[in-house]
Amino acid sequence: MMNRRDFVKKTALGSSALLIPLPHFARASKYKMGLQLFTVNEDMLKNPQQTLAHVKALGYEDFEIFGFEPLKNTFYGIPSTEFKSLLTDMNLTASSGHFGFSSYLDKSIEELKTFVDQCIVGAKDLDLSYITWPWIAPEQRTRENFKKMAARLNLIGEQVNAAGLGFAYHNHGYEFEDYGGETGYDIILQNTDADLVKLQMDMYWVMHSANFTPKELVAAQPGRVVMWHIKDMHKTSRDYTELGNGSIDYTKILPDPEQSGLEYYYIEQGGNFAENALKSVETSAIYFKKKLKKYL
Repeated sequence: MMNRRDFVKKTALGSSALLIPLPHFARASKYKMGLQLFTVNEDMLKNPQQTLAHVKALGYEDFEIFGFEPLKNTFYGIPSTEFKSLLTDMNLTASSGHFGFSSYLDKSIEELKTFVDQCIVGAKDLDLSYITWPWIAPEQRTRENFKKMAARLNLIGEQVNAAGLGFAYHNHGYEFEDYGGETGYDIILQNTDADLVKLQMDMYWVMHSANFTPKELVAAQPGRVVMWHIKDMHKTSRDYTELGNGSIDYTKILPDPEQSGLEYYYIEQGGNFAENALKSVETSAIYFKKKLKKYL
């Protein structure tokens, strides 16, 4: 697997950007506090309005959406235009959505384009800024499939950009596994157009599985890392945990948002809740506002 210096040299415009310190931000944040709604997915499926009201009271104002049904054009079982009205009535926004691209890695280009068109309709109904590819299935994680996916990411990015929206790729940890001297993430970065395919960096997974840091990724791809996922790592199991309860010191590893090209960030916890999802997003919100919001 590439070491950190090789990663920056291979994918960046230069390593000097690593020397840029995280500035002290003595100003009001230009970012809304975001939440990836998959964190509270079970609650959203049971009662979306009540769940949104609850997390709004905790300080969350912007969301990344999960749960799109393309044939019905619904989110959480609610028609997209109605879901948008629900957000608007509560003075909330959604800026990105995770859409189910995984199965389309193995389907025809025509089927993929049809699905992308459906995603565009849903995204525009919610006034999203980004459509995001979030995941591929375990059996799809091969060197050949990463190359195939890179080509499809470019096609999707071109189609989505033509519709006036942005397109991004979200990492997990499996992209950082080694395939004879290169990783899946190397393949993605080297074979996608940075203008068409932006990056959503999940900092938990970078710290968990990559051979470089979030700051080094940003230095390697300045201006391209337009969204961040912020979640903590349990100190012993290395599973997800609430912000402030884990081993990731975000005061040290947060990149410079301007160098990153940051537009949106989302607090997230995919599971392993200390009590339940709603209590966990409360714990994370309290910690974030006290310790991290000043950097954004």
